[in-house]
Amino acid sequence: MVNRENAQAAGAEHRLQELGITLPPPPTPFGTYVEAMRTGNLVFFSGMLPVVGHEPRYIGRVGGALTSDDGRNAAETATLSALSAARDCLGSLDRVVRVVKLGVYIATEGDFRDHPRVADGASELLLAVFGDEKLSGRVVLGVASLPLGMPVEIELVIEVAD
Repeated sequence: MVNRENAQAAGAEHRLQELGITLPPPPTPFGTYVEAMRTGNLVFFSGMLPVVGHEPRYIGRVGGALTSDDGRNAAETATLSALSAARDCLGSLDRVVRVVKLGVYIATEGDFRDHPRVADGASELLLAVFGDEKLSGRVVLGVASLPLGMPVEIELVIEVAD
């Protein structure tokens, strides 16, 4: 991971390079909706799933077929899709002023309790790319099911510069 001083001094695009992260292609909808929509200085993203090239990377419930580490990796994969959609919408992640909202929905077995660890897969990636001054609070929820049997769905709202 990037250290705190570098994360605050460098732009998001530069930090992606430092981290050795290549974003996947922007996600494409699984239904009738758009992946990202800008209104004013806010960009709202449709639920981001752990897919690459329209193909699911993880299927199943965390705490059942999938471990907490699998869920964490799924959250990171879904966040990479969100970053790709953001770059596609904005042209550059350097235009992000801050992450306004992060929601992490996790399909879990009924007695699963490790939600924060799974959600950290998303939060830690956003922290590494944008720095702590741009990080938001978050909502983490365990749910019975998510679209197409995937274990994680990310909700994201970002503020952007004009």
